[in-house]
Amino acid sequence: MGRFIWADLRRIWPGALVMVVLVALAVALGTGVTLQERALRLGSARAASAFDLVIGAPGSETQLALSTVFLQAAALPLMPGEVLAELEADPRVAWAAPVGFGDYYGDIPLVGTTTRLVEEMVPAFAGGRMFVNHGEAVVGARVPLQIGARITPSHGAVSHGGAAHEDVEYHVVGRLQPTGTAWDRAILVPIRAVWAVHGMAGGHGHGHDAQPGHDDHDHAHVEPSAPLDESWHGAGTPGPPAVLVKPASIADAYKLRQEYRARPDTLAVFPAEVLTGLYGLMGDARQVLAAVAIGAQALVAVALVMVTVIHVGQRRRQVAALRAFGAPRGAIFVLVWSQMLVLLAAGIVLGHAAGWLAAVQLSRLVAARQGFELPVEWAAGDAGAFALLLGVGAVLAALPAFIAYRQPAVASLRG
Repeated sequence: MGRFIWADLRRIWPGALVMVVLVALAVALGTGVTLQERALRLGSARAASAFDLVIGAPGSETQLALSTVFLQAAALPLMPGEVLAELEADPRVAWAAPVGFGDYYGDIPLVGTTTRLVEEMVPAFAGGRMFVNHGEAVVGARVPLQIGARITPSHGAVSHGGAAHEDVEYHVVGRLQPTGTAWDRAILVPIRAVWAVHGMAGGHGHGHDAQPGHDDHDHAHVEPSAPLDESWHGAGTPGPPAVLVKPASIADAYKLRQEYRARPDTLAVFPAEVLTGLYGLMGDARQVLAAVAIGAQALVAVALVMVTVIHVGQRRRQVAALRAFGAPRGAIFVLVWSQMLVLLAAGIVLGHAAGWLAAVQLSRLVAARQGFELPVEWAAGDAGAFALLLGVGAVLAALPAFIAYRQPAVASLRG
């Protein structure tokens, strides 16, 4: 029986190939949507796990989380400078580090921060050392710059018309180990250097006091050899757009969030909590895409059934000849059912493989652009979905097999 099935499939291989491809494409659509949505949730959750609490100026919680965790470009408002000094002195805070955004090298974001944040996020260097002067920088694991490179930043991404800070240069002195976050695709520089470049007080640049957020391209200057001073002086400290906070305990984290949310000049968020809300939106989108995938699979199933029914009708003489040579009805049923099931199973297997490959490729593209990993992983429930598809395929294959089973031999030979 097995040899006969394979011989018959080889004889009708063009039609069999079309059926397998149709099934594979329909299954790949659903599989790819499921795997990619899961990869996005896992990858974003792992990236956000490195950030316990973020404090910024009043505004959008979502934008504050996206800008600090995923380094999404946005014009965040600045909070009062004394907030940073208060957090540093708070016994409920293990450490607090300001972050500043806005400058780029090409399309790679520059993040102004402190040595403490770098040490906490990445315990080890892949090469080089920490920045110790204003004109030095360390690069993330995905940044295509070598130690020793010298870069001139621009205010805004080059692809969006960013203007270069022609009198500013940073010297790359270290490369960080991978963290699996968007910060792997960032260049980290001393935040006081960022403040100086933008003419803000306390940056030790050309010493005029500009308003926070004022971008002074004509007079800003960074003294590369100036040693870092990471002590904050209350009201004399420029206001950063965000401060990353490591609470001393879980209870302290909730107390700090409540306190800084109650203040009129600050906003505190748990990035993981913000992402949970985004997952709800992603879940709705996934349901829509899943419905589209199921609809496509249903249409393909109907088309395949129609094609196979027509195909069985065209092969009625062959079926009748088998009956005339003594083949029982059960054998005819098994023959046609087995052929259909082989084709459907092949399409389902290839569809899962194609969906997985598509999700992996899309995740690589997102990781290369955004910096954080999107792990494409199978879950225990996927085995059940695979078995369900095979079961549906077995039921669909039974329809043309039943038609062949009911086909009268003598009438078919006379026709």
